[in-house]
Amino acid sequence: MLTDFWQQLTLSGFALEQWRDASLIHRLLAPLRRWRQGSWLLRWGDWIGLAIVVVLFALAPYVSTTLIGVLLLAAAALWALLTLTDEAGAGLSPVHLTVAVYWGVMVLATALSPVRGAAISGLIKLTLNILLFLLIARVARRPRARSLLILAYILTTLPVAIYGLRQYFFGATALATWVDSKSAVADVTRVYSFLGNPNLLAGYLIPGVMLSAAAVFAWPRWAPKGLALLATLINTLCLILTLSRGGWIGFLIAGFVLMTLLVQYWSVWFSPFWKRWALPLLLGGAAAVVIAGVIAVDSLRARVLSIFVGRADSSNNFRMNVWAAVIDMIRARPFLGIGPGNDAFNAVYPLFQRPRYTALSAYSVFLEVLVEGGIIGLTAFLWLLLLIFHQAWVQLQRLRATQDQQGYWLMGAIASISGILGQGIADTVMYRPQISTLWWMAIALVASYYPAQQAWSGRSFKVRQE
Repeated sequence: MLTDFWQQLTLSGFALEQWRDASLIHRLLAPLRRWRQGSWLLRWGDWIGLAIVVVLFALAPYVSTTLIGVLLLAAAALWALLTLTDEAGAGLSPVHLTVAVYWGVMVLATALSPVRGAAISGLIKLTLNILLFLLIARVARRPRARSLLILAYILTTLPVAIYGLRQYFFGATALATWVDSKSAVADVTRVYSFLGNPNLLAGYLIPGVMLSAAAVFAWPRWAPKGLALLATLINTLCLILTLSRGGWIGFLIAGFVLMTLLVQYWSVWFSPFWKRWALPLLLGGAAAVVIAGVIAVDSLRARVLSIFVGRADSSNNFRMNVWAAVIDMIRARPFLGIGPGNDAFNAVYPLFQRPRYTALSAYSVFLEVLVEGGIIGLTAFLWLLLLIFHQAWVQLQRLRATQDQQGYWLMGAIASISGILGQGIADTVMYRPQISTLWWMAIALVASYYPAQQAWSGRSFKVRQE
């Protein structure tokens, strides 16, 4: 009985692809499918989609949010065109359904929002990000396209991280008060590169570190492996020098997840001794390196210890006061919240804020979801996370049986999602377009591994060959 409940919860027996094939809308779109068959350009539709996505990620650290929005609109329009003219039965996964449920809850929260106009703006942003997810999940079904997309992102992180290192060695003007003026590290440079904020830079680099580390194993030749190792080291060093405590937490969580998955993936080759001790030795050694680094470097030690001093640190005190106001906001509208987006938050928060503690967000992803969508929205969000990790694990075990190199990208995506969530415990940089696009890209990578013609019973697989 428990097994049946779990299968229902994870949608293991839900025939979504069969529903689409039999739907009235799909039959009405038959003329569009015939038109597509005669279109030379749309034969290359997925590769055009890949090009748009690559341009988006290549420009994201350097351009305004307006241009990012234009590229998101282009991605959304192409996805709609390709999907309306597509054949049924390919590419849908349980993750797609839970994303749709989460979006539907946010639509309802917007409709019932006390600041509906502001919430509509947030809903539009969320919708564009979800449409980006849909396009990437479609395009990344091709292993070659998946690898090219990740390569483009890794190459983009390199100049971002290198410029951050330059700021550390040659100095950079703080654009805001990022460290408590009474702290021992008040005069230490916090790098922010082209993104303008250390916490934002840390969030941007977490997937960069994880996917670069995955590339060390996924790329077959030594020269690309060397590039991947170099990118891993540079991105890691730059992330550390942001002095972002949330970024460090996310990095450690992501690193733990990636190392655990790597050991489990390779364990088919291990002797009984290494099956038992490989993971404890690896994680123990990594923990020892982290602890030694914190002890040896004064600035790292001071920033780490500041996490545990409570209100004695001004940043901690600020967040605690914001969280107290946010909890009052949740109590006022507990079921469906105030609607999505920072505009809705900014319209309601002043009614609850503590004096002198203005804020642009809830400074916690989970509190932000509660504020925006209430208990129903948080439930949908947690269900989405459950389906993401469940599907990732199922597909990883399928790839593990053959030691497929594409499994490393899946591990990098899982680690990236975990790291962004880890940073989101006490920060909301995930909602900035430079990070939100990476968040939905990582989820799309997980969804792209769902076999195109898998039997939904979970007992058999029939995978389309690219």
